[in-house]
Amino acid sequence: MPPDDEHRRPDGVSDATVEALGKLSAALDHVEDARGHLYAFHRLCGSAESTLEEATALIRDAGHDGLADRLDRELLGRNVLPGRWSFQVVEEYDDGYYATARALEQQARDDLVGGRRHLFEAEMKELRRSAGRPGHASRPHDGE
Repeated sequence: MPPDDEHRRPDGVSDATVEALGKLSAALDHVEDARGHLYAFHRLCGSAESTLEEATALIRDAGHDGLADRLDRELLGRNVLPGRWSFQVVEEYDDGYYATARALEQQARDDLVGGRRHLFEAEMKELRRSAGRPGHASRPHDGE
């Protein structure tokens, strides 16, 4: 059984176009990975802040008020970048670079292949799979 219609190139679409859209999709994958790392950075900054707050209290309880005061003044609540806590960095990335990358990739697919996704990968799958073999079905629930 061939791939479903959503994963077959429309008539008249060239190999070059499918390859170019495949590369654009791969670029968006990297943008998504970067976003994930940025969210991990955000979570780690929050955990660091909470842990630092606990450490500062313990340092104060241990009688080291001067050091605790310095941690309170110079590090607790400090911006990770000028004027920004990590949530603001995430928001700027999401609303700027990330939103633009997603919108342009979607527009390219809409304009060139009727919005279809992963055509390059779907065609690669068809070239590499062994039809009729277990684990090699073209579609989900297709004889497996």
